[in-house]
Amino acid sequence: MSPSISVVVPVYNEAGFIPEALPKLVQEMNSVGFPYKVILVENGSTDGTAVKAAEVSKGMPVDVLTLPVADYGAAMREGFLAADGDWIINFDIDYFSGDFVRTVLEQPESVDLVIGSKRDPGSEDQRPLIRRLATLVFNFLLSAILDSGVSDTHGMKGFRRKLVDDLAPQVVSAQDLFDTELVVRAERAGYRIVEVPVHVVEIRSARSSLVKRAPRTVLGLLKIRDLLQNEQVSSGGR
Repeated sequence: MSPSISVVVPVYNEAGFIPEALPKLVQEMNSVGFPYKVILVENGSTDGTAVKAAEVSKGMPVDVLTLPVADYGAAMREGFLAADGDWIINFDIDYFSGDFVRTVLEQPESVDLVIGSKRDPGSEDQRPLIRRLATLVFNFLLSAILDSGVSDTHGMKGFRRKLVDDLAPQVVSAQDLFDTELVVRAERAGYRIVEVPVHVVEIRSARSSLVKRAPRTVLGLLKIRDLLQNEQVSSGGR
C-alpha cells in the first residue's frame, strides 16, 4: 500500500501570497505520486488569510484549520495532532520541495525522522549571509545548551506518524521552538534521525526579525533544557 503523507504548513498573514504559493505547493506534491493532504494552519491572521486559503484551495487536497492567536509553534502542534499520514512533513508556505518528500519516502523502515539540513556538507544554501550566520549561531546554541548532535532543527522535516503520536503531545514550546523541542525529544528518546542535503533559495525576503527572535530563542532553549532535566529527575534519571 502506498504511504500517505500529511503536509503541515503554518500560515500567518499570507492572504497576498497564498494564491501564488499554494498551487505551487500542490503541484510539487502531485509530482511525488503518492496520496497526500496539505494541512494549512492559519493562526491569528488579520488579513483574511483563512478565507483566502479556503477560496484558493477549492478542489485541492487541502484542509484549512484556524487558531485565534498568532503562534507558529501552536499552529504546528495543531497541524501535527490533526495529521493522519504515515509520514508527517513540515513545510513553510515559502519553502517546500517535492524532492525532499521523495527522499523521505525512500528511507528504510528503521528511520523515524528525516531533516533537510541547511548545514549538511552537500547542501546548497543561497540565502543572504546574515541568514546563514544566524543558522550557524542557532545550531551552536542547540549543541551548547541542549547537547544536541543534530545540525539543524528549522526547515523541512519528515516525521514517522508513530514518533509524532508518541512525542508531540509532550511538547510545550511555542513560537519558533516547537519543532526544535520535538526533534530534541526524538533524539533523546533514541529515534533514528537522518539528515539530508537540501537546496535553499529564498523565494521572498525573510519576514521575521532576527533581532527580535534572538533573545526569545535563547530563553526558549534554556527553558527546554530545564524542562527535560526536570522530567529526567522526575522519572528517576532513566
